[in-house]
Amino acid sequence: MAEYATRDELKQQLAIETDDDTRDALLDKALKAASRGIDRATGRRFWLDDTATTRTYRLAGRVSCEADGDVLLVDDIGATASMVVETGAGSSFTAFTGYETTPDNAIADGWPVTGLLRVNGSWGTSTARVRVTAKFGWPAVPDDIAEACLIQASRLFKRKDSPEGVMGSSEWGVVRLSRRDPDVWNLIEPYLLPGFG
Repeated sequence: MAEYATRDELKQQLAIETDDDTRDALLDKALKAASRGIDRATGRRFWLDDTATTRTYRLAGRVSCEADGDVLLVDDIGATASMVVETGAGSSFTAFTGYETTPDNAIADGWPVTGLLRVNGSWGTSTARVRVTAKFGWPAVPDDIAEACLIQASRLFKRKDSPEGVMGSSEWGVVRLSRRDPDVWNLIEPYLLPGFG
């Protein structure tokens, strides 16, 4: 797992000197919590696997019928250079090449591949499986996600100074903190998987 911002970026956001290491453990904890919170809220993760891994998909409930063929919905794929797609069932799988990745130009645009289009065809019966070996995740952490992480981590770091969700200042008086930061939500909302949020 990876955090979506660095400790030094968070220190800069909080106006903490880079060489001040007295709060590093708390800063790291806030960054980790903010990053995993973004993962849970969006239903996806934004780091790229270091090595290719294999995932197997049942076709039931994962195939969308489009005008130009069936699309198998897959987990976010951030690199397709060494991707292998196989079809089969049980322990018998055969390499398959008759597919296109969707959306078009996803990785070139900084987004992941989320589907495999079987051009003018079907992925098979509901008992069949598709096995995909690829680097899952995103090609790179989007700027919006990195900024949302910094805002949320700053908020979490300062939370120790706002017991029971109440903060006070001499200018504004006592203020109750909202459950969800609207700026964080606006930044991550375009990245929500359908059915999440």
